[in-house]
Amino acid sequence: MVLEIAGNFYKLSGIEIVGHLSFAFAAMSFFVRDMLFLRSFAIMSGMVGIAFNYFIPVGPLWIPIFWLSFFICINGYRIVGIILERRSINFTEEELELYETVFQNFTPLEFMKLMRVGEWGSVDSNYQFAQEGESLDGLKLLSNGEVRIERGGEELGLGRDGSMIGEMSFIRGGGASASVFATRPCRYIHWPKEQLKSLLNRNPSMDIAMKHVFSLDLTKKLTGDN
Repeated sequence: MVLEIAGNFYKLSGIEIVGHLSFAFAAMSFFVRDMLFLRSFAIMSGMVGIAFNYFIPVGPLWIPIFWLSFFICINGYRIVGIILERRSINFTEEELELYETVFQNFTPLEFMKLMRVGEWGSVDSNYQFAQEGESLDGLKLLSNGEVRIERGGEELGLGRDGSMIGEMSFIRGGGASASVFATRPCRYIHWPKEQLKSLLNRNPSMDIAMKHVFSLDLTKKLTGDN
């Protein structure tokens, strides 16, 4: 194989191609969010790396071969664990609808963790979800229903299925930025503030995914799509 770099041509041997392939698989693992794919790429990188260190002209190099084998075993063990965890995931119809409409950028396992700390609830019309300026005990997401959003006694708009309630207070702290009232019977899920923050702090990828959900929700509210 001939490789051109900065106008110069380099001829790669077969063993050098294998070495580059090992690092290519390792690099690919950094581009995927799903842990199953990440660990699979890590295993492929390790296996190709073992072949490279065994057949290299100065080899076999047993120290890297040993450690690459050890890393493969660790990743293989974790893959089995991930598969068993995912087999145990069963979403209800409500959860599945939320996953497919609001939380598509979460992995199934991440979404399951999010649902575990959530509490489902139902309210009648005229129920007050938030009072402007007062503190909130957590974050809510409207699964089904409609709410009226007011600030200073003036109506700002309506929130419908998939609308967040209390997200600004959750992000910035302090009291609610607006008052929110149910205009008809509503079904919602509530996440206690401290439990949700603790979950997101322990799972950086979930924290990023949740911020994406907040951004989309804010965009819909600003454009009136809710």
